[in-house]
This record gives sequence, structure tokens and C-alpha cells, in this order.
Amino acid sequence: MTNRILRGLAALAASAALTFGQKPKSNDEIKALQAVQSAQTPDDRIKAVEDLVAKFRDTEFKDWAYSVAAEAAQQKRDNAKSIFYYEQAVKANPKNHNAYLMMAAIMAQTTREFDLDKDEKLAKAEKYVKTGLELVPTAPKPNPQITDEQWEAAKKDDTAQGHVALAMIADVRKKYDVSIAEYKTAVETASTPDAVTMIRLANAQSNGGKADDAIATLDKALATPNLNPQVKTIAEQTKADILKKKNAK
Repeated sequence: MTNRILRGLAALAASAALTFGQKPKSNDEIKALQAVQSAQTPDDRIKAVEDLVAKFRDTEFKDWAYSVAAEAAQQKRDNAKSIFYYEQAVKANPKNHNAYLMMAAIMAQTTREFDLDKDEKLAKAEKYVKTGLELVPTAPKPNPQITDEQWEAAKKDDTAQGHVALAMIADVRKKYDVSIAEYKTAVETASTPDAVTMIRLANAQSNGGKADDAIATLDKALATPNLNPQVKTIAEQTKADILKKKNAK
């Protein structure tokens, strides 16, 4: 959720010349920030970020810009480049909790059971997510225009995101009791019910031999208000698959 808030406030950096408690140092820097904000495609956003940090090496918006580039790389499904940009964001701001959590999530999602470096990648992801979670409670509001309620909701969602990453790490390790517990924590922590996390929880419950729990979880997911049609389809298919597997035994 933090990324969405920061993207939305980027325009303030460009037009009002004040956001995140920082100031552009010149009109040219404002124009470079505007270029990042107005870029229409992931490639254009990445180029605008690269141009910004190359021309303004001391810009106070470096960690924000690198996070924008990282998200753009994710949209291109270039996970390696996304992690690279998040690493640059952390170098620019070691307290960028969102960058740590995003790196952990990407590593957890892309690590496979038979990867030769599986243990190394999962250990690194676990370290990142724990660092990110430690930073969340004291994370300052990035802009005074964000209300206290909005920021608390954002931090709840970021905390939930961290527990989802820990659950995915446990999934790869086939420690389903751990992943179930982490997914449950994520569901309970989020500011609003997240059906996607519930579907992940149901899969972990099914893999852990708890088909009835999985079906109950999916029923809760399907009862989520204003459920995205695509997510609804996935939840229904997942429920059908689990029921079929259960009845086949």
C-alpha cells in the first residue's frame, strides 16, 4: 500500500516542490521529477528515474525514485532488475521498510524447491522481511497531507505484506504449519480483508492436509465485499480443486 501512496504523492514533489519533507534544489530537478511522474510506460519510468539520479546525484528523492523504478521493473516481470532497484533504494535510505519487504516478497515468490541456491535466497529473503517489519512501527509519514488514519492503515498493510512474505518462504520449505500461521497473521493484520491472502492461506491449509479449513477460508474469501471478478474466479477454481482432491481420497 505504501507504494501506491508514494506514487500518488509524487506529483507534489514535481509541482508543489515539497513532499516527503524534502525539497527539489532547482527547477531542472522539478522537471526531472515531473518526468518520472508523467511517464506512461514501465520503460519510460525506468528511463526517467535513471535520468534523474544521473543528473542529480545528490537528489533527496533517490530512494523514492529507485522504488518507482523497481515497481516498473516488476510490471515488466524483470524480478532481478526490480530487486536491484530496491537495493539502491535501501542504500539511499536504510530505513525504507517497503523496499525490504518488496525484495523479500519477490525472492520468496521466485524461489523454487529445487533451486541450487534455494537456502541462500530464502535466508536472504527472511532477513529482508524481518528488517522491514522492524522498521514499520516507527516509519514516519512521508507527507503531512496523509492523515494519521491513512498512515496507520498503510502500516498495517505493510506489516501484513511482511507476514505474507514469511508465509511464502515457509511454503517453499514445505513448512505448512508455519505458512498457515503467517498467512493467518497477515489476514488479521491487514487494514481490510484481502481475498488474495485468503486464497494463499487456503492453499497452504490444503497442502498441510487441512482441506476443511481450506474450504472454509475460501468461503470467507468469496464473501469479501466488492470482490474482484478475477480473484473470485481463482477462489472458486481453488475451492473446486480442493474439493475434488478431498473427494478423491
